[in-house]
Amino acid sequence: MSPLEIVRSSLRGIGANPLRSCLTLLGVLIGVGSVILLVGVGNGSAQAVQDQIGSLGTTTITVRSSTSSGGRNAVQDQTLTTETVDAIAASVTEGSSPSIATVVPQVTSSATVVVGSTTSSVQIVGTTPDYFEATAWPVALGRGFTQNDLDLSRRVVVLGAQVAEDLFGDDDPVGQSVVVGSTPFVVDGVMAAKDSAGTSSTNDLVVMPLTRVERTFTGYGGLSAITLTATDADTVDAAMAEATYVLDEALGVAAGADAPYTISSQSQLLSTATSATATFTSMLAAVAALSLLVGGIGVTNIMLVTVTERTREIGIRKALGATRAAVLGQFLLEASLLSLLGGALGVLGAWIGSQFTILGTNPVIVPSTVVLALAVSIGIGVVFGGYPALRAARMRPVDALRHD
Repeated sequence: MSPLEIVRSSLRGIGANPLRSCLTLLGVLIGVGSVILLVGVGNGSAQAVQDQIGSLGTTTITVRSSTSSGGRNAVQDQTLTTETVDAIAASVTEGSSPSIATVVPQVTSSATVVVGSTTSSVQIVGTTPDYFEATAWPVALGRGFTQNDLDLSRRVVVLGAQVAEDLFGDDDPVGQSVVVGSTPFVVDGVMAAKDSAGTSSTNDLVVMPLTRVERTFTGYGGLSAITLTATDADTVDAAMAEATYVLDEALGVAAGADAPYTISSQSQLLSTATSATATFTSMLAAVAALSLLVGGIGVTNIMLVTVTERTREIGIRKALGATRAAVLGQFLLEASLLSLLGGALGVLGAWIGSQFTILGTNPVIVPSTVVLALAVSIGIGVVFGGYPALRAARMRPVDALRHD
């Protein structure tokens, strides 16, 4: 048999029982589509986490008290204070911490913001004008407060995007008055919206001068956090080392002793998140691979049935001179074509599925995953179709012709 005749025979075999062939295709389609789509969900989740962390700034470093719960209503202790900030700022000014660009103190509280009859529960962040640049969180409307506002403890606020929408809807809030707690404030600006992680929104906050928050809401206690920025992405580790040295000296931490604070960078968070999402993606791929295995078993089952039904045909072909290799090639090609077609349809199905949001994530289809899935689908045809094809090739013509 010529190669062209082998191909024609395989196609005729597939078309002889279209329902059976379609069910076989469906098994492979589901397997390949599941692998591509679930890996895409994992990649999409990883991309979303990376974007959220990256939006905080790749040069951002955060210092927190290790005894603080870190929550919205966390109690401020005396580990981090304005004196601590002054010590780090002095080291920057003196040149002993050349890798640190800015030092931004933060104190947090919570309150209710009221405009007319509309209220919103928010997180209050008291800080300095450098906060917006240090956290890579620009003011989208109006402006941020100034150093003069900080020095004079003025009652001005910059609203988070969600707070502005809840309180003012489509109206321009800049210049409008809001009541935070029981104190009136003037809105200077609205911050750009940021993607939220989890069930809570990162945009339901109000930023105001640190001195005003201490005077009105928290008192003159400790800070919730200190945000530092490195001069560039390559000096983040050096900036962390410099900050650690200054903090240990300021807080009297002895060499080898546990520090009463934690210091972390966004790059560390990104590395941890990337590792976690890679594990998550691998688990999804492993689960989806089981459906590919089931599809392969279906190919074996269908090809065994096909060989049994076409035993007399095999005997006639061999009696007419068909070689064992020709018979083997015919059934292997038939199984491979079924798997390849099922894989191609699986890729199409995965692409269609990626246009929708799945589990709150927009799937990201990676070309290498598509190529691998198609290669695996062909491999399924060869591996799982191999035994039925070999069984057909080994038939003796006399036995095949006697088959009823």
